Amino acid sequence: MGMLISLLILSFLIFFHELGHFLAARLFGVCVERFSIGFGKVVLSKTVGGTEYALSAIPLGGYVKMKGQDDTDPTKISLDPDSYNVKPPWQRIVILLAGPFFNFILAYFLYFAIALIGANALKPTVGAIQPGSPAEQAGLKKGDTIVVINDEPVKVWDDLSKKISSSHGPIDMVIERNGTLVPLSVTPRVLEARNIFGESVKRRMVGIGPSGDVTVVRYGFGDAFGFAWHKTLEAAKLIVLSVQKLIEGVVPAKEMGGVIAIVQVTAEASQHGIVALFALTALISVNLGVLNLLPIPALDGGHIIFTLYEMIFRRPLNEEIMYRLTLGGWVLLLSLMAFTIYNDIARIANG
Repeated sequence: MGMLISLLILSFLIFFHELGHFLAARLFGVCVERFSIGFGKVVLSKTVGGTEYALSAIPLGGYVKMKGQDDTDPTKISLDPDSYNVKPPWQRIVILLAGPFFNFILAYFLYFAIALIGANALKPTVGAIQPGSPAEQAGLKKGDTIVVINDEPVKVWDDLSKKISSSHGPIDMVIERNGTLVPLSVTPRVLEARNIFGESVKRRMVGIGPSGDVTVVRYGFGDAFGFAWHKTLEAAKLIVLSVQKLIEGVVPAKEMGGVIAIVQVTAEASQHGIVALFALTALISVNLGVLNLLPIPALDGGHIIFTLYEMIFRRPLNEEIMYRLTLGGWVLLLSLMAFTIYNDIARIANG
């Protein structure tokens, strides 16, 4: 059941991406020749308003085929007034941006739902104290729950970490210990730590670790908007940073995962409740949005670069150059897909 759910979710995410392109294209009067759910041979189809709505044999994602636009051969153009390639460059850019934008919108609504349902987070409860650390010197003890820092309430452990990292000078805390509120003053020190990519970084810390206890934080309708915006932005920054670290070699290529890894992780998340599933789906949706904006020919980002070139130089890119770049983009994408599948299989084989 988990595998089926993960396949359906992945298909829906890609479908929703294509829906953005479809709606933007129709908005600007571009003829959408086919809107397919799935790939491969068309199993079932119905033409409405000049668009063939199809169900294809491989139910993984989907695609939109616009008149005058062919990813497999960018030289196939149409000069009809309802063709994609005769529209002004700014309209084409909006159509291209609509797919990734829909991925971000979907992630936003998923995070919004999580805020209302209740987001799981670590309690700001101390589980470990480093010997000789500022926390120990200030009198913090294992089991203390930090409720206030510098007159600002602390709900979850992430709040605590951010407030300490961004602080200047001593910080005033209020902790709950055995049902009693106790004020403390702690002076953080710049210490060395490891970030999520394994890099050595220096930041202000007090020398404490979480207890591992989890709490459910629910937000009101108004606060949910801010929570969803923050989480969507945070996810986008994480994906961009991950791509950067991959290019820099900080993250080894063997850590890259593909469709198999996504299906596995999503299937596992589905077993941990709706909140975990929504959170992972939102992250994958942001991932699709960001990756599609990369300036690689054959991706939305590559098409945007071609269109920006046309806007700047008042002429389209040479057809032969565009064809070769697009072909190179497809080779790169298919190679990456094959490589990530190999990584996934090797990971499974090694347990």
